Amino acid sequence: MEIRFKEITYQNWEECIGLQVADHQKGFMASNLYSIAEVQFLPGFKAMGIYYTDVMIGFIMFGLDPDDGNYWIYRFMIDEKFQGKGYGKQALIQAAAMISNNPGCQEIYVGYHQDNIAADQLYKSTGFTDKGIAPWGERLASYIKM
Repeated sequence: MEIRFKEITYQNWEECIGLQVADHQKGFMASNLYSIAEVQFLPGFKAMGIYYTDVMIGFIMFGLDPDDGNYWIYRFMIDEKFQGKGYGKQALIQAAAMISNNPGCQEIYVGYHQDNIAADQLYKSTGFTDKGIAPWGERLASYIKM
């Protein structure tokens, strides 16, 4: 499976904001447009398109959180047209490996909506371990670098 990542730039940001999750998933995360704006104010974070061959199929935003000194995946989404085909799982495995290569990275955290059963299953299937509910209400999971 040819999954790769490309930084979001002026050349592909509009393609990225055109990606959508299914209607029942829309309340689970911020839009890609919001995330692209937010990453401009988060030093050390990256926004990247997830590509299958030459088609952007998803989006990821990750980086070193200055508040706790840990690497976090703030956003991860696969467009509704490409869900259920294994692309998300493969992309998440590759993303965890890529993020783990950063200096000092021992563990990667992710927070997601408690009702997002698909995300819960995806994170667990790729080696993330449940860490309970965060004070702000999201379910937390972490991936420990091997």
